Amino acid sequence: MKAVVVGAGFGGLAAAVGLHQRGWDVTVAERAPELLPVGAGLAVAPNGLRALDMLGLGDAVRKLAAFQGDAAMRRSDGRVIARTAGSAMERRFGDAVIPATRAAVMDVLTASLPPDALRLGVAATGVEVGGTSERPRLLTDSGPLEADLIVAADGVNSVLRKALFPEHGGPVYSGFTAWRMLVPAPPGDYLPGETWGGGQVFGITPLADGRVYAYAADHSPAGVTYPDEKAELLRRFGGWHHPIPEIIGAAEPGAVLHNDVYEMADPLPAYHRGAVAILGDAAHAMTPHLGQGANQAMEDAVTLAALVGPAKDSVEIATALAQYTALRVPRGADIVRRSHRLGALTQTTSRPKAALRNVVMRLAGRVVPDLALRAMDPVVAWQPPQ
Repeated sequence: MKAVVVGAGFGGLAAAVGLHQRGWDVTVAERAPELLPVGAGLAVAPNGLRALDMLGLGDAVRKLAAFQGDAAMRRSDGRVIARTAGSAMERRFGDAVIPATRAAVMDVLTASLPPDALRLGVAATGVEVGGTSERPRLLTDSGPLEADLIVAADGVNSVLRKALFPEHGGPVYSGFTAWRMLVPAPPGDYLPGETWGGGQVFGITPLADGRVYAYAADHSPAGVTYPDEKAELLRRFGGWHHPIPEIIGAAEPGAVLHNDVYEMADPLPAYHRGAVAILGDAAHAMTPHLGQGANQAMEDAVTLAALVGPAKDSVEIATALAQYTALRVPRGADIVRRSHRLGALTQTTSRPKAALRNVVMRLAGRVVPDLALRAMDPVVAWQPPQ
């Protein structure tokens, strides 16, 4: 059986690995002419690690972990709102969060595919879903690709989603814009974690290679760009506590990534049509406040591969895709909502609401130390399908 996966992101590569392990002949069509190291990081949460365990790759990603101690949520002046211990998450969920570069995790996934599975420089232009007697066809700028199963993992601006669900409005602007960067670890002592203030967020995550993955988010009209993104970050966050100004100052010119954040506020009616499945940001783009974008894409991917299995005909594929939609649509919509609500809480521009939030979190952390972790149960306690 032949599968074509569109997009060589986390979800697309994980789906390709899962299908390949189940005997499928897999091709990954990626529009980029080469897979370059992406200058940003991610946090692989316990649910993402369980997804990778289904592919036999969880331990390879766990080896990327840096030392995990305490983290903190702070105000812009540096005052601690609440602390969290990495060991507490490991006790509750069986794993800690693994910070890593996106490139390192991508390398783990691509190493598990046959060398000829990747077709770079191939841009999808549309799709024909096929029918009971017709296989689906992926339309590309290099000609059509026919398969028994097509997996649309082509991101937030998915061409295939628009073809599958032309009546759906797609993702909408969340009101947030975000910056990401990798820089050398700053000197001096500091706690990793997030800082909240004035509707803005700045996050600091140490990596095992001696660098820091940093990210920032702020309210902004959609589509605004800046000639010097580093200077814009310093304007917004340069007066915040150590080591935020030092981290921004250490960024290489032109190495600060800036993207507006879109979310799938109106869920898709299904995650498949015909023999074409959709996953990851193409299906359920979300804000980054839960850090679940890549983790949910990998959940989608391994669930799809597990349900499809070594399918023998179009009937088995159709049954598996119906099950995939039934499992993943409610899950995706729920995580999108939860991430949106957390964004509204962490990036409120109301001073009274922010002050009340900080007081409640500080008191809750003293009375019920693991309250924040309990709130994460529906997100990271996910178990893969058997």
